[in-house]
Amino acid sequence: MATSKSRSAAAFSAEERAAMKEHAQELKTAARRGKTSKADGEADLLAKVAEMPEPDRSIATRIHEIVMTEAPDLTPKTWYGQPAWAKDGKVVCFFQSAAKFKTRYATLGFSDTATIDDGTMWPTAFGLTALTPADEARIAELVRKAVR
Repeated sequence: MATSKSRSAAAFSAEERAAMKEHAQELKTAARRGKTSKADGEADLLAKVAEMPEPDRSIATRIHEIVMTEAPDLTPKTWYGQPAWAKDGKVVCFFQSAAKFKTRYATLGFSDTATIDDGTMWPTAFGLTALTPADEARIAELVRKAVR
């Protein structure tokens, strides 16, 4: 008979377990630093982006530039080992590398604190394989809407 630990461990992929370990390390680092400055968070985010293979690295870099231009009050940080941007400590949007979870596309997601509501149903995550100028304009619009 399997123990509850082995059942729960089997419920998560190796990539998901690694992301949870990264998040635990992020929390420890934040506690050790005390209040994380925007510069600390940005350095952490940029270091994670630098580790990404292409095209994820280019996409994440451009999304970071767009977010910082459209919502300069957001604080860059890492969240489960991936780039994220927060307001008052709560993640508003995040980028998930395709390579990290061995998926066909990267993801730009918005948390429930983002005010992207549109009627009674709206998307909260977007798959990305590349960024066109139209995609960048849409992301800029979503980020502006998310923080108003």
